[in-house]
Amino acid sequence: MTYVLFLIVLTLAIPWGGAVVAGRLADMLPPRWACWVLAGASIALAGGTVSALIGLFHVPFLASLERLSLARVLEVWPAAVPVACAAGAVMLVQLVLLVRRWSQYRSLLRRAWLVADEGTGDGDLLVIPGTDVDAFALPGYRGRRGRVVVTSGTVRTLKASEREVLLAHERAHLAGRHHLLSALADLAAVIHPALGSLREAMVFHLERWADEDAAAVVGDRRLAAAAIARAALAGAPRGRVSGYPLLSATSGPVPLRVEALLLPGPVAPRGGARLAGVVALAGTVAVAAVAVLALAYGLHEYVEYAARQLLGTPSGCSGLWSAVHALFGSGAA
Repeated sequence: MTYVLFLIVLTLAIPWGGAVVAGRLADMLPPRWACWVLAGASIALAGGTVSALIGLFHVPFLASLERLSLARVLEVWPAAVPVACAAGAVMLVQLVLLVRRWSQYRSLLRRAWLVADEGTGDGDLLVIPGTDVDAFALPGYRGRRGRVVVTSGTVRTLKASEREVLLAHERAHLAGRHHLLSALADLAAVIHPALGSLREAMVFHLERWADEDAAAVVGDRRLAAAAIARAALAGAPRGRVSGYPLLSATSGPVPLRVEALLLPGPVAPRGGARLAGVVALAGTVAVAAVAVLALAYGLHEYVEYAARQLLGTPSGCSGLWSAVHALFGSGAA
């Protein structure tokens, strides 16, 4: 079962490299594209991890379905039950953490809406009491449509043009349903620790996406940069409604966002080394995503193949799995 262990390690290790490459690729793309790349990588890498764990967990159950005694399985692979138990324990922890994180998200929305109920406004805008400079996009909740929430301190401190930038920024978050992408990356990071870097990158690129939309609305990139910088400098850490994944114009690495707005707008990669680099990184992300899913599937198929060999029944496999059999050698050990 040395080869099975190799598949396990490789399947669980690929997300570390895949996350790094996906982050590099996102940095080379316009913000909107970057967010979708990060979302796709998060889903594929997290899905491959779960698939591998399921493949390990069901080994004893597969043996029973194949009418193979567990004693015979343990004779060939003594670690089968401990490994299955470990995989089951990891998935149980993942499930608990996912439920806990989702509950925290719902609790955050509930608390944010309670705060928003104190506000006044018209249309999609709510102004709540507070001396801090703060604005955030509040997703829809229990039939309520999403709103843009600002503090009264924001209205008093920022100029009308700067407030327009912040409102356009938060409206971009709502229109693009950025909270869903943010939550997806957050939940994927619970599945595999390597995906935490994708969660951080997602927050940054979602803010960059909203920054670019806001700059397009006001038609002045320098004004957008100045408004975001001033709001960040005048703002204070949130108390009543703090917490990820509420998206705010003052979240993420603000200096990098301001610097990007002071440069010409992002464009799709074209020609030369830049395009070649993007294609190469995109291919690497795709290969990593497919590889982790393929390895998880291969682990499942190899366990079935090993069970058939132990039973002494014809494998019935040809092509790819004949090659796997030739690579691994006869038998399951």
